[in-house]
Amino acid sequence: MKMKESTLNPREIRRRLGLNQQEFWSRIGVTQSGGSRYESGRNMPRPVRELLRAVHVEQVDLSKINNEDFQILEYLKEMKPELYETLRLAAMRDREPAHAAVAMHAAR
Repeated sequence: MKMKESTLNPREIRRRLGLNQQEFWSRIGVTQSGGSRYESGRNMPRPVRELLRAVHVEQVDLSKINNEDFQILEYLKEMKPELYETLRLAAMRDREPAHAAVAMHAAR
């Protein structure tokens, strides 16, 4: 299930994960006071929203990703789209139970 950007409620996601504001927001490079403003309804810039989704909903460990990873993804998408799609579907199947549970909780 794809979550719409508007359904990201940072306060609810943070509480479900059992993190305080400092822990939650520092993982995506946002200060606690900035995160507090977003939790209170201030508009979140798209890059922050996407980082929140990637790190706290999709559970991506940013420390494990580098520029070469993105280059490989772009190569596969462009030059080997069938292989990319096969790998993407296999990866989704392999992590489906954990991912689905986090996404369903975050969408509520």
